Amino acid sequence: MKDTLLSIIIPTYNRPKLLLRAVNSALAQNIEDFEVIVVDDCSSEPIHLPEHPRLRIIHLPENKGGSAARNIGTRAAKGHWIIFLDDDDELLPHMAEVSLQALQQSSLPKPVGAISGIEVVNREGKVIQTRIPPTLPRGSHYGLEDIDPAQSFLCKQTLIVEKEVLLSMGGFDESLPSRIHTDLFLRLNLVCSLLGIDQVGYRLYKHDGFQISSDPTRRQAGFDRIVEKHHQIFQAHPKMYANFIYEQVITSYNMGQFKAGLKNLSRAVKVSPQYTCGRMFYTVINSIKRSFV
Repeated sequence: MKDTLLSIIIPTYNRPKLLLRAVNSALAQNIEDFEVIVVDDCSSEPIHLPEHPRLRIIHLPENKGGSAARNIGTRAAKGHWIIFLDDDDELLPHMAEVSLQALQQSSLPKPVGAISGIEVVNREGKVIQTRIPPTLPRGSHYGLEDIDPAQSFLCKQTLIVEKEVLLSMGGFDESLPSRIHTDLFLRLNLVCSLLGIDQVGYRLYKHDGFQISSDPTRRQAGFDRIVEKHHQIFQAHPKMYANFIYEQVITSYNMGQFKAGLKNLSRAVKVSPQYTCGRMFYTVINSIKRSFV
């Protein structure tokens, strides 16, 4: 039996209305040889989707979390390549085609995965940000290397990678409460080159429903676990380590976690006083500018 070229895996939990948009975008890919796997992480009401020859649904008997759902989908996949799609986002029709063509032409050290550009769409349906990813060879530390200011590390949802590469490194860490993509990419880039594609292939939607990224307790717990788990790697990149902590400072303050924000700010200053003070100055100046707009 011929292997499938690509599997698009969509983990889902209690988002039936948003899920249909994600599934339809996956099924609308321009290539011929692919499958779509929806992993229902024990939603309150089992999901129902229109039957399609490319679509499979895996119903989990108990809620296991996003990492486990992705890992289960990966192990069940028939595809050589894997793409993950969040159930509240969508793929553009050319995403898989462009990514596979770029991978075929890449001269980076193998194995090679690819990441595409992202459009961030607000609640009114307007594109408010476009992110273009960097290219990093195998052995790099994704998220901690110096990159072009016009590029962004926040494109991790667009990953396309070989199934066997993902399985060989253990997939997603199921013990983490959040920041699962940050952890995955720190481990993945050590063993796999990441090709940045300067074309948008993914739409990330902001909405009013529950999102793990908006849960302050889980985000802080995930942050603490990531720093502990990858401590040596972070220590080798003091400037970007301080930047990573400072981004958590901003998140803490925006979510009303002022005590956690102060604690994280103190950590950032200890790691790199010069960089952290510079970021603080930049933040204050921008805040003053916005107050006059």
